[in-house]
Amino acid sequence: MWIICVQCPEDKYANTEQNHCIPKAVVFLSYEQTLGVALSSISLCFSAFTTVVLGVIVKHHSTPIVKANNRTLTYILLISLIFCFLYPLLFIGHPNSATCILQQITFGVVFTVSLSTVLAKTITVVLAFKITASQRMMKYFLISGASNYMIPVCTLIQVIVCAVWLGASPPSVDIDSQSEHGHIIIVCQKGSVNAFYCVLGYLATLAFGSFTLAFFARNLPGAFNEAKSITFSMLVFCSVWVTFIPVYHSTKGKVMVAVEIFSTLASSAGMLGSIFVPKCYTILFRPDRNSLEMIREKSSSHAHIS
Repeated sequence: MWIICVQCPEDKYANTEQNHCIPKAVVFLSYEQTLGVALSSISLCFSAFTTVVLGVIVKHHSTPIVKANNRTLTYILLISLIFCFLYPLLFIGHPNSATCILQQITFGVVFTVSLSTVLAKTITVVLAFKITASQRMMKYFLISGASNYMIPVCTLIQVIVCAVWLGASPPSVDIDSQSEHGHIIIVCQKGSVNAFYCVLGYLATLAFGSFTLAFFARNLPGAFNEAKSITFSMLVFCSVWVTFIPVYHSTKGKVMVAVEIFSTLASSAGMLGSIFVPKCYTILFRPDRNSLEMIREKSSSHAHIS
């Protein structure tokens, strides 16, 4: 008696006896899995915490520590960080063409807004202490809040990069039925890897620019000089994403997605924790440091030292 062997379809695999085809299990990062629940919970907790921080800053908007560091930029940065923390939710659930495109576009635009805001804050700090009485143009630049226009300009550049990405080779759903026996792995592929690294490289340029300016401004006088906080936050941001690249390429499936989510949450938390947690601590628990008298004391002490 002749036995005819038929190869199983791609969405099925042969059982142990090799006489029946069994459907492969579909694998993607979902809310039903422990990893998905943990990452989504962390994402929501951080976004809620950022909202609370924003509420504290708005409530105490007239205090020196808030007024000294450009309130408008502070509000923009906190709102963008809320979206940075919510952004990983796009990775959880069954991937489709819309979510794959939204993942990368949202990543590029939201993080560009955050980093360009940090850069604008850094430039404001430098100008506030470096300009002299004779530099009228620079004084006008500072007083008029012209540094705020860096945000739409930087974001527009990133939007153009993302538009080219979508036009050339947009992100799409990748169905991998070969890598793991008995499983079909569904993830979003980047489309053009070069375009993804252009987006990431542009973010790195903004972060490095902020880091460089803040590093040289870290020892400038001022009761509420944010330069040291910005320096550390950008160091954390760059460290996270430099580590991300080799780890990302050495993983597959939902672990690869989890690595991208973790990098997003870690870099966003670095900015939130470095820049705003000390500020909120001063506002809520050390109000004596958040007063005009404290500023005068620090200013006079710097004058005596110099």
